[in-house]
Formats: sequence, structure tokens, C-alpha cells
Amino acid sequence: MARRSTIIAIVTVGSVVAIGGVATALALTPQTGSDTTLSVRVWDEQVAKSYEKSFTAFEKANPGIDVAVNVVPWADYFTKLRVDVAGETADDVFWVNAGNFADYAVNGSLMNITDALGSDAQANWQPSVIDQYTLDGALWGVPQLADPGIGLYYNEELLTKAGIDPGSVGDLHWEPATGKDTLLPVLQKLTVDVNGNTADSAAFDPSQIVQYGYNAANDLNAIYLNYLGSNGAALQDGDEFVFDTVAGQEAFQYVIDLMNKYHVAPSAADTNLNGDFALGQFLQGKMALFQSGVYNLSNVSDGAGFEWGVAAIPSGPAGAISVTNGVIAAGNADSKHPEQTRKLLEWLGSTEGSAAIGADGSASPAVIGAQASYVESWQKQGIDVTAFIDVLANGTVQAPRGARWAEASAAFESTFAEMFLGRIPVDQALRTAQATANAAIDG
Repeated sequence: MARRSTIIAIVTVGSVVAIGGVATALALTPQTGSDTTLSVRVWDEQVAKSYEKSFTAFEKANPGIDVAVNVVPWADYFTKLRVDVAGETADDVFWVNAGNFADYAVNGSLMNITDALGSDAQANWQPSVIDQYTLDGALWGVPQLADPGIGLYYNEELLTKAGIDPGSVGDLHWEPATGKDTLLPVLQKLTVDVNGNTADSAAFDPSQIVQYGYNAANDLNAIYLNYLGSNGAALQDGDEFVFDTVAGQEAFQYVIDLMNKYHVAPSAADTNLNGDFALGQFLQGKMALFQSGVYNLSNVSDGAGFEWGVAAIPSGPAGAISVTNGVIAAGNADSKHPEQTRKLLEWLGSTEGSAAIGADGSASPAVIGAQASYVESWQKQGIDVTAFIDVLANGTVQAPRGARWAEASAAFESTFAEMFLGRIPVDQALRTAQATANAAIDG
């Protein structure tokens, strides 16, 4: 799944919260006479607040069980989780994404949800997330978040200033080989240097850009998975990496050219090591189009001081094809409170347990009964989120998977970083990256 942005790192354990290394008291203290305190680890601060509302109701329905939320920043999340699971000190319930869950399932670190809750419970959960987290005939977590597709956030003021109708943004198309490309010309009009020259001008100075058109970047979920899919390619087929094809090379080359040849997107020197650079540029009014998922809806809604909206992502030769991802709440197989943990997982998989997530718009629930409240929440704020949903009717590109995904992504990422910087030709980089990735996932 897509990375989630966390502005302030808050880590809670029991009744203590550490902010910037300083421990202070937190309101989530166990009730007097409580028999058990369960800990739930997540990486999203906004969903954590929704969980607090949900867990208040759970605690009322289950006297003697209290729940504390432990927020670990995304940048450290899986490194710390791996250490804690190995040391049997992990939380009773913790979020896992598709790229990492299989490692824990294979190693016996997760509760078997099919056995613990029964198959009937799955009728209320998003099928795509169930499929994503089923391995060896068993489901290994309770679906919590079900991202729809990727969308294109736009700054209405910057578009209007450039003479571009905001209503036309959802019709952009990339296909350079046939001359049908409409995306690049728009991005050039939206990219401006310090002297007011746009990127389609001979006088444009790429060393002094004050406004970017777009966020092309080495971004797996928001950018290149979707370009691969929109060109009839994919990152993986099952566990095997298959991106080194003609179609794959065309997709990567197009994205990299937006950055290094046409300069309509920030340099990889800015974005390779800072996943929030483009978000920051967009919120500051320095980027016109920002391709991302619903995981940034709250960030944009809270941080944008301008009129904005969401349109469909650019289509390619194969159409507008997006990735879709889910997140599960996994039960720790080494929990000292297995029965209470099972009860909490059952609650998280219920409409009532997930209602708070959708009701405040913090994330799109994977519990079907809670999904309508998510769309309604944003509609009440005047935001139409249907672009994220409608794109899925075109089909999807496979999300990351594999029992050794973490090792495989680490194997190819250094090559990708150099490729996006323009230091290694795309064909050579993809050939090397695919070979090392498949070797890693094969063990």
C-alpha cells in the first residue's frame, strides 16, 4: 500500500506518549480495575485518532479490556516491527501492508484469521483486500483500509492562471510514441521559472524553477505502478518481477524524462530521499498537479490554502490504470492475551468497529458496511472523491506482493534511485534491477 504521511511522530506505550524523545502522560490510561491492556500499532496519526473513538466503544462493550494506540512513523515502522516481532515484544495487533505480511505469515508470527474468526466474517470485508492477504488458503489479518485508486489533485488557481480549464484535467493522456500526448504540453505550461517563463519557452531556465507542473518521481504506488499499468506492463506477475519489457521501459522512460529532460517535475535529488517533498510543494502552491492516493486527502484538505479538486489520473495506451491497495490489522501470534486479541480483531472487522474511520474521512475502510460514510464525509466538505473510485472500473495493476518483498525492493531500489537521477540508462537499470529483485525474492 501506499506510504502514509505522518507529520508528528507519536509513539504511545500503555499510558505514556513520547514526543521528540520526551515522555508525557496520555489520556489513554487503563481504567481502574482493568484486567488487560491491549496495544495496537499503526503508522497513521489520523486513523489513530479514529481508532481512539472506536476503542472507547469497544472498552464499554468489553469490561476489563482496555486498548492503547501505538503510532510509529512510516519511515521506521517496518524496521522496528521486524525487530520487535523477532524479540516477541510487538503489539497485540499491528498493521501490515501487502509488501511485508507474507514474511510474518510464513514465519508463524500472525494469527490465522480464517481459523480465529471463521470464513463467514469475510462477507463484510473488501474482496480485493481479502485476496491480497490470503496465503496458503488462509487470511492473515482483518482488512482495515482499502485504498481506492490513485487520483490527480489539482490547484484550481494555478490551472486557471495558465489558461487551462480545471474540468479538462481528467482527460489528460500520455503516449509520446504516436504523437497523441496531451499531458506533457499541459505540464510545460504549468511549470514556471523565476522570470515567469514556462517550460515550453526557449527562455525557460530549469535551474530556477518556482512552480512545477507535476510530481513525477521514484514513487511506487502514486506514480510508476500506474504508468506501468497504463502502458500494458506491470511490476510483478504473481511473485515474479516482470517490469523489464519494452512497455516497461517506455513507461519508466516517460516518467524520468518529465523530470530530467523536460524539467516539469522536481529532480530525484529532491524526491528520492524525501517522500513528502512533492506534497509540500503542492500545499505551498508551488506545484499544479499532484498525483497521489486517498491517504493524502486529509493532508491536502487541512494544508491547502487554495481551491483544489481531484481528477482522474492521466491515461496511457492501455487506458487509465491504477493500483489499489489494502492494509490489515494482524493479530500477534505471540500475544500474551490471545482471546482478548481475538475479540478486538472481531471488533475491528465489524461495521461498528470501523465506522469511525470512514465517518471522519481519515481513511477508506475495508469493512464494506463502513465505506459509504467515507464518501459522505468528504461530500459534506465539498470534496468529490469519485475519481479515486471510478478509475478502478478500467482494471488495476498488481500491487506489490511476495514473501520476500522487503528484501526484493531493497535489492532493486538503489538501482532505481540512480535511474531516476539519470545516472543509469533505463534499459540497463531495469535489466539489472529485475535480475537482482527476482534473485532476492527467490531467496
